[in-house]
Amino acid sequence: MSETYVSPFSTRYASAEMQKLFSPLHKASLWRELWIILAEAEQEEGLAITDGQLAEMRATKDDIDLDACAAYEKETRHDVMAHIRAWGDQCPNARGIIHLGATSCYVGDNADILILRDAMRLIRLRAAAVLRALRAFADKYAAVPCLAFTHYQPAQPTTFGKRACLWMNDLVMDLKEIDHFLAELRPLGCKGTTGTQASFLELFDGDRAKIRRLDQRIAEKMGFPAPVPVSGQTYSRKTDSLALNVLSGIGQSAHKFSSDLRLLAHDREMEEPFERGQVGSSAMAYKRNPMRAERMASLSRYLICNAANAAQTAAEQWLERTLDDSANRRISIAEGFLCADAVLALYLNVASGLVVYEKQALRRLEAEMPFMATENILMDAVRRGGDRQTLHEAIRRHAMEASRRVKEEGLDNDLLRRIAQDPAFGADEETLRASLAPEKYTGCAEAQTKEYLAEVIDPLLESIRGCAAEKEIEV
Repeated sequence: MSETYVSPFSTRYASAEMQKLFSPLHKASLWRELWIILAEAEQEEGLAITDGQLAEMRATKDDIDLDACAAYEKETRHDVMAHIRAWGDQCPNARGIIHLGATSCYVGDNADILILRDAMRLIRLRAAAVLRALRAFADKYAAVPCLAFTHYQPAQPTTFGKRACLWMNDLVMDLKEIDHFLAELRPLGCKGTTGTQASFLELFDGDRAKIRRLDQRIAEKMGFPAPVPVSGQTYSRKTDSLALNVLSGIGQSAHKFSSDLRLLAHDREMEEPFERGQVGSSAMAYKRNPMRAERMASLSRYLICNAANAAQTAAEQWLERTLDDSANRRISIAEGFLCADAVLALYLNVASGLVVYEKQALRRLEAEMPFMATENILMDAVRRGGDRQTLHEAIRRHAMEASRRVKEEGLDNDLLRRIAQDPAFGADEETLRASLAPEKYTGCAEAQTKEYLAEVIDPLLESIRGCAAEKEIEV
């Protein structure tokens, strides 16, 4: 038992992969990589940096003593300077050229961009894994009829597979936003204390061409086509806002799925996975609560609300920079990605083990079919010579009375019997019942599902290579 607060994202929800990206050690490692990149680029542009100094930096890059850094930070009250001094102790020959010409945001912001990129790539892989699970479900249940709802009231039938396509399409939209974010993401490069690159102009004796090449070299060494074209001391905090908006979209998609599943679990048509020894309630032994879907909804709400943090931070930045972004960003960005990671891990776990109760779904669908068949019954009667308006009013009256009988008296739906007994329709009850096969009323649902999988999902999944380790869900 810990006597201090520990984030649930670290102990229960987020994966080790995502936690590593936001760890102090990973950040320190990135800072050292960036200082090496800066020194290499400065040497390539003619500064007096020796191969021996670079070799010393590379040789000690991974030997990071966070305790030594913490001791220096206690003295200096400055995290970047603390790391510079601690590394300088390890490579004394290179001490004088570490961080040459740079401001703290050179390592801080560029490292954040690298973390944003890698974290978003991991989110992309997790979202794709969910799509694969939903794709298998949709393909299996493409033709299986179920009751569709508008306003959570019974509407025309659909299929389980078609409904899964709606869940998938939300994630497809999220993946497009992820890809757009990654395509447009750019590092800060080397811009100096107010974005004017004045320190580098001094280092390179006023040679603007070398500074432009230095900025470009750094971006390319980081794996980007170019740096941001202009900045103050930091990259625009709108970049963080765009990132958290993408994560908010994932929260919205996951929440929609979890809400749908919880409604269907209430109707006993679908359920999330339930382990053999799992306990649903400490008091009601028979219960199978949708715990995972509920957790998805709970975490998704945090993810949706968290986007406001980055939006307000971007709006509140003064002139070339202000430091009121720092404390908020340490929390909102890291916890936003950890939360999205946790939500998608839950989503994958549930989507991979969805349970469908086809007989229950069919029973509920058949109870509503007489109402849903009324339009076809009406058209058939018109073709036999009946008056459309008169027949419509007759069906309306019969349907209202049948509905009243079901709701107020708890009796069976006798709409077909009422219509069969009305001579205006000229049809017997057996003929009417024969027309009620649910698959006749699902429209293009099966075809739409197959087309969507073939034309949208399969090409998208084919374009996404790699996979993320599956997170074990604590039930």
